Amino acid sequence: MRLFPEDQRIGLGGAPLGNLLGEVHDADAVATVNAAWDEGWRYFDTAPHYGLGLAEERLGVGLQGKPRDEFVLSSKVGRIIYEAEDAATDDEGFEVSSKRRRRWDFSRDGVLQSIEDSLRRIGTDRLDVVFVHDPDDHYEEAVATAFPTLIELRDQGVIGAIGSGMNQTAMLTRFVQEIDIDVIMLAGRYSLIDPDGLDDVLPACLEHDVQVVAVGIFNSGLLSQPRPAPGATFNYEPAAASLVDKANRLADVCEAHNTTLPAAALAFPLFHSAVAGIAVGCRTPDEVHTNATLARTEVPKALWSDLKSEGLLREDAPTP
Repeated sequence: MRLFPEDQRIGLGGAPLGNLLGEVHDADAVATVNAAWDEGWRYFDTAPHYGLGLAEERLGVGLQGKPRDEFVLSSKVGRIIYEAEDAATDDEGFEVSSKRRRRWDFSRDGVLQSIEDSLRRIGTDRLDVVFVHDPDDHYEEAVATAFPTLIELRDQGVIGAIGSGMNQTAMLTRFVQEIDIDVIMLAGRYSLIDPDGLDDVLPACLEHDVQVVAVGIFNSGLLSQPRPAPGATFNYEPAAASLVDKANRLADVCEAHNTTLPAAALAFPLFHSAVAGIAVGCRTPDEVHTNATLARTEVPKALWSDLKSEGLLREDAPTP
């Protein structure tokens, strides 16, 4: 299945809608989904993990009434959301306080329950794509039960495509090589500052005809501004001084070509033929419109050769 329209290879990442690293009000979350729709984005990704189901619920409200056949919806399995007796504040990066908790579960029953719960929270009749989410410490369970269950559901036509979403390349490469999957979600490992997916998973995807959705392309913030902001993060942790320095050197070359660091960061992954599209996390309509404008910005071709000559981009990275 085609995940993105050829002329709109950008979609909405749902983690911020679950209050990732900061609270988002309900109305702003729904307005963000509507802004993405108005910009022509037709790929929407979410997960039970994001805000303990909150992101799925908010995405569902935003998509309510929109023609179901006109967009692609992906969610994930591997964590079950359940109700505890007492409210507590989430300790995994989402500013949520509720009785909801999460637990790991890659069993057949867990996968089936997770999908059923996601459908209910989103308020939809189907998921187009289902990813096995962050099975870093659960490889055996994922291979033994989660993937076989998803393959069965795909073969029955219940879901359209299956894969895995992770922020590492080694295990994703194994999945691509060993399991009949359709797509991976590669988080933060094919970006302007960290293109290491070129070493293993991207060639494997080309060999096995597996599509890639590149996410985390700003590496959680380091590449999201024309210059790294004070306290900029890389993969959700304070960015090392060496990375901040490299980001500033990247920005120098971008400015010399009358473009910006985030515009280049948005454009870069799409040059690789394995990458079907990108999803960017947004928490406000303004962020959607800013990213949509950047995505429409034509980055000068000479930028890429200069980045390579300056040693800021790998020579084997596909560019125009």
